[in-house]
Amino acid sequence: MKSACSVLTLVHTDTMKDIPQDARKIGYVRVSDKDQTEALQLDALKAAGCDQIFVDHGVSGATTKRDGLSQLMAELREQDTLVVWKLDRLGRSTIHLLQILNDLRDMGVDFFAVTQGIDTRTAVGRMIYGQLAVFAEYERSLISERTKAGMAAAKARGVHVGRPKRLKAQTSEKAL
Repeated sequence: MKSACSVLTLVHTDTMKDIPQDARKIGYVRVSDKDQTEALQLDALKAAGCDQIFVDHGVSGATTKRDGLSQLMAELREQDTLVVWKLDRLGRSTIHLLQILNDLRDMGVDFFAVTQGIDTRTAVGRMIYGQLAVFAEYERSLISERTKAGMAAAKARGVHVGRPKRLKAQTSEKAL
């Protein structure tokens, strides 16, 4: 499914408290259905004072490769704040979402979810982020356990698990 990606550049005078003067607030909007409108999210991000807004229209949150998201991540720089309407607009998979949040932290970029009040510049926001990280680790452990259990069950049924067995090399002709 092709995504419709757009970038809006906004001029504003509002600022969130304690943001360095050269820092930017950059928004991200995603709607998964082509028939949906992004108006509600756009209005919230404009009210939050976003300088630019990247949009993925008609793209599922389960899709990790999104044009707007890729452009957004390339645009972000240290001291910026990524603003979304809701956490699930950034990603549906906990692991993918946590990877994005880790990437933001590594880049020195803050994160703010408007409707949920998650703001990594505050102690509460960092606590919520930490809780999300715990759940992501738990999810990874469950996936690993299920995979190992499935492999053990397959082996018990006599099914080969892993790469195909290597074919034995045919005996080479005698050296002349």
